[in-house]
Amino acid sequence: MTVRRRERRDLVEAGEQAAEGNAKGGAGGETLVSLLGGRSGAVDATLPPLAFVLGWLLLDRSVALGALAALAVGVLVAVVRLVRGDRPRAVVLGLLAVAVAALVALRTGRAVDFFLVQLVSNAASALAWAGSIVVRWPLLGVVVGAVIGQRTRWRRDPDLLRGYARASWVWVAQYVLRVAVFGVLWWADAVLALGVARVVLSWPLVAACLTVSWWVLRRSLPADHPGLRHPRTG
Repeated sequence: MTVRRRERRDLVEAGEQAAEGNAKGGAGGETLVSLLGGRSGAVDATLPPLAFVLGWLLLDRSVALGALAALAVGVLVAVVRLVRGDRPRAVVLGLLAVAVAALVALRTGRAVDFFLVQLVSNAASALAWAGSIVVRWPLLGVVVGAVIGQRTRWRRDPDLLRGYARASWVWVAQYVLRVAVFGVLWWADAVLALGVARVVLSWPLVAACLTVSWWVLRRSLPADHPGLRHPRTG
């Protein structure tokens, strides 16, 4: 359930700027971006890791001071998100993730281990999304169905079920890419490179996934299909 909550938050809060206006189609010109978009949360999530790297780099490569910088920025981001009207639970989970990452780095004494939680969570996400496809409950369909108030009616439409399954593989690929990049850099003890990768593989990658998965979904539906909001259940 924790993975599902985090995935929904990632989808809902990422990708607006890079993908806005792309891949239009379907009923009312809707896209996954228009249904789920908004990059602010994904950008916010990159700030504590950047603070950690900068603190570690500028303050005599101290893991403790880097962790303190990350926590300070994490608290500041949490306050801004609450003022902005974000859901308190999502804000608390985001701050908790920063705290756990900082504790892991402090426990091991290795700056690179600040990113270990991110590496593990992306591996878990890849498995969760792939598993959801195998059991015919593709997570993209679960998320979109919840957002548009459709619940599980989309599963009774073979075309939508197939489309969501194919489009969900795009998200599996996203998480696998992150695991590969983060894993190699973590193994190489490349702290600065991990900080850069954390930014590059955050909202820009999610924006690309929103666009590509929407294209895959639309291509998977017949030309006469009425759209995401109108599953054929008869």
